[in-house]
Amino acid sequence: MRSKISVTLNWGSSLLELNKGKKPSPTLTKLYEAGIHSLYDLIWILPLRIFRMPEAQSFNHAQMDEYFKGSGKVVHVDIKPAFGRRFKNKFLLYNGTIVVQDDKSLETITLRWFNLYPSQKKQFEALTHVKFLGVVGEFKAQKQIINPQILSETHNEGDYIIEYPTVNKTAGIHLKKIIQMIPSQLWKNIPQKIDELGDNDELTLGEAFQILHGLTPAQAFTPELKEKAIERLVYEEFLEDQLKIMTRRKFLKQKEAPLYKVSPSDVLALKEMIPFTLTPDQDKVFDQVISDLSLGRPMMRMVQGDVGCGKTVVAFLAANIIINSGAQVALMCPTEALALQHFQSFKELNPHLKIDLLLGSTKAKEKREINSRLKSGQTQITIGTHSLFQDSVEFKKLELAIIDEQHKFGVEQRLKLLAKGKGCHCLIMTATPIPRTLSLAQYGDLDISSIKTMPAGRIPIKTRITEKENYLKYLDFVKRRLSLGEQAYFVFPAIEESEVSDLANVKESLKKYQEVFKGFEVRALHGQMKSEEKEAVLEEFKKLKAHILISTSVIEVGINIPNATIMSIYNPERFGLSSLHQLRGRVGRGDKPGFCFLVLEKELAAEGMQRLKVIEDTLDGFLIAEEDLKFRGEGDLFGVDQSGTNKVRRLANYLTHSKILELVIKDLKEIELQKPQLLLPHFTRLALDQKILDTI
Repeated sequence: MRSKISVTLNWGSSLLELNKGKKPSPTLTKLYEAGIHSLYDLIWILPLRIFRMPEAQSFNHAQMDEYFKGSGKVVHVDIKPAFGRRFKNKFLLYNGTIVVQDDKSLETITLRWFNLYPSQKKQFEALTHVKFLGVVGEFKAQKQIINPQILSETHNEGDYIIEYPTVNKTAGIHLKKIIQMIPSQLWKNIPQKIDELGDNDELTLGEAFQILHGLTPAQAFTPELKEKAIERLVYEEFLEDQLKIMTRRKFLKQKEAPLYKVSPSDVLALKEMIPFTLTPDQDKVFDQVISDLSLGRPMMRMVQGDVGCGKTVVAFLAANIIINSGAQVALMCPTEALALQHFQSFKELNPHLKIDLLLGSTKAKEKREINSRLKSGQTQITIGTHSLFQDSVEFKKLELAIIDEQHKFGVEQRLKLLAKGKGCHCLIMTATPIPRTLSLAQYGDLDISSIKTMPAGRIPIKTRITEKENYLKYLDFVKRRLSLGEQAYFVFPAIEESEVSDLANVKESLKKYQEVFKGFEVRALHGQMKSEEKEAVLEEFKKLKAHILISTSVIEVGINIPNATIMSIYNPERFGLSSLHQLRGRVGRGDKPGFCFLVLEKELAAEGMQRLKVIEDTLDGFLIAEEDLKFRGEGDLFGVDQSGTNKVRRLANYLTHSKILELVIKDLKEIELQKPQLLLPHFTRLALDQKILDTI
């Protein structure tokens, strides 16, 4: 394999091509099947850990939790069968203990192994002197090393201890040996995306990789040098992300869209439709929307702001600009409850709107009638859920798509809706504020507006963590507020009891709290109920025929009942911080103060309590979003995965490396201004990646 790599000298070469003319080796085939197709892919499999190889020392220098190399006389051997353990039901496995006395002192260290093969048992029983390497631990005040490496007395172990991860199907592959076969001249030619960028204190990309793979002299290896190498690769990863964002923005700007010119008198007339004065932030964001609509290219603006800050009012005003010109608007929501709320709000603000509500629960006959009105242009605005992007839905002239709570939808769903109108403008709303660093990275191709000022008269919500010792006091407080004519939500993470979980659930809690709150009407609401059942329960709650609503997080968005003042969330540790903040936003929406209780049913670990303290201590949605990001991860920025489980970057982290991200953005802006031709090859390269352009 060494000779094949030596003659290739191309980082982009397929690994299978290295055996040109011959059957690929099992090792290369395994790597290829694991998604490692080129030498460049190979060097991005970075070690989990890398340390300088320690010198052999006296046992009294062995430090806890650190690698130690020593040698000594074997003074005791004890190898016994591992109870009940066999290798593939064929032969017994063994557990072994060897006590070694130091060559240079009278100290001893115990070496332990588990699940030894018979051949290893025989080898260890024959040992009289041993040279070993491993991480020092302790058992019953005696130094020990678990599963140490036995070293040859003559073999050179190298300058580094390197631990590589097992990637997909690479178990059994000695990655260290394969990477060390790559010739030195090849490391000097790793292509940098833009030569003028990324030198990062004179470390080239090749040097950074060599440092992290242990291919540089050990005497020069320091923690500072390792960190500098990591930062160089972080820079490279952020650079690729930002080039993708620039590509998306570039192609978006090349599209044409309906152009709207709104006069000052038109703006005034639109604002007079609102029965209150806009906040300064609402005014500013509406001006930004007007500007976007006047450019002749598709608006792609995200309006972010806390629960109750007035994002919907801005969306309403934008919708009326489009409607007044004779075009159509679609507003897509993640839940039927939220769609119904927007439908009612828009009708109240403008009773003359020709508006339709299209839901999954809408009867087939009514759906056909609505589709007919949309196709003919009779309907000016339609508000709905996922039903809006179905193939059967056609618009005569869709020119604005408003998407509420974008993170609840997949990328394809947004694109399907936008595709129903030529050059359709897009306004995205989110009540989950985006941390600044994440907005730079994930939404760099969107124009982002923030509404932080809240409407006048809004009373801040008080939040308390409720533990077992103050549970009865909490119940008394709820009863007192209910007796004043107020209402409460009790939210649970599960609908019914489960054999594998002891979580509080809706069905059991309904019975329990009907007993606890005798004299008050208690109702249940959850996702297993039919749409008409859910609507009936909500209607009862709105008309004060029910005092407590026992529910799942289905009420997280779209419920607006000003008389509800108490939000009790059970097992709050099972919810994300942003979800807790959203649920809390369901109360305190009228002229009465709101209260939120995070009801614990068991004692939490310190980290769990720390998370909940964030909710208890602050109402700042932007701070909460920052903390939430730390706990849930970042997600796949250029695909459909919105969770943090599918991390596509190996090293770069938007929280810990935010300064490097900002440096990349600054450097790219300078290149764009001074030498834009350097970016063109990347736009061409990335434009061929449909996954990137599909997110436009």
